[in-house]
Amino acid sequence: MRRYILKRIGISLLTVFVLATVVFFLARLMPGGPFSDPKISATARENLSRYYGFDKPLLQQYLTYLNNLLHGNFGYSTKYPGQTVNALLASSFPYSADLGLRALCFAVSFGLVFGVMSALNRGNGIDLFFVILAVVGTSVPDFIMGAILQHFFGYKWGLLPIAQYKSFAHTILPSIGLGFYTMASVSRIMRASMLEVVQQDYIKTARAKGVSNFRITWKHQIRNAIMPVITILGPIVAAVLTGTFVIESVFAIPGMGKYYVESVQNNDYSMILGMTVFYGAFLVLCNMIVDILYGLVDPRIRISK
Repeated sequence: MRRYILKRIGISLLTVFVLATVVFFLARLMPGGPFSDPKISATARENLSRYYGFDKPLLQQYLTYLNNLLHGNFGYSTKYPGQTVNALLASSFPYSADLGLRALCFAVSFGLVFGVMSALNRGNGIDLFFVILAVVGTSVPDFIMGAILQHFFGYKWGLLPIAQYKSFAHTILPSIGLGFYTMASVSRIMRASMLEVVQQDYIKTARAKGVSNFRITWKHQIRNAIMPVITILGPIVAAVLTGTFVIESVFAIPGMGKYYVESVQNNDYSMILGMTVFYGAFLVLCNMIVDILYGLVDPRIRISK
């Protein structure tokens, strides 16, 4: 197990390095530059390029960038003079992380419950309701779902705040809007997995031995049916986190999405690289944890030398 974990850590570090390298050169291929505004004079543009190190050869810029990256330094933003990317990340990430965590908890918990209830009531009205809910959830984009929630629960009925992120009430609508698609996907996967597990021989054997329905459902069906959901937890986390960009704009949340979009629009190289590497490293970490959990949860899986 230790050797496997070390191998996964090595692969994860290599993945982050490749991501950082590719994004560095792709950012330099973008048309224009951070100081391409015609309002900036040629002298000011030259001074700014020298100050940020853009006047040096590309290879030297790349080596400097890698050295700063190893020390956890993402550099200074060209969009916000005097502000480091690290400081902007520190101020905005808590909002995105809080929203993503709330949406993830909502999506996984309700998705599992709805999937189990749908499978246990296969063919009746409850199953039909949850199937329709899952189809709607996977068909409607998160920004449309957010606008619908704003219209009915905020504007029309006045039950919850429409925008901002100041209290628990402000977090409900964006969390549901962000996690609704993931909740529907988890529900569909859990339902299909539960229906497959029901047909297994060990379930029939347990029923023949007189094991209670609750014990069969909890210990045998759910425990084995949940494995596909654990497998896709990495992509689920990725989907939820990347979805915060749009939801943050819809609900006026001061998270990382705002800075990421602005960095692309303004060719803010440092911000683009810092945000992308930060997100990439976070998602690689999530996938690595999921791989380890997958081996720990399922007793049939054994990691050998």
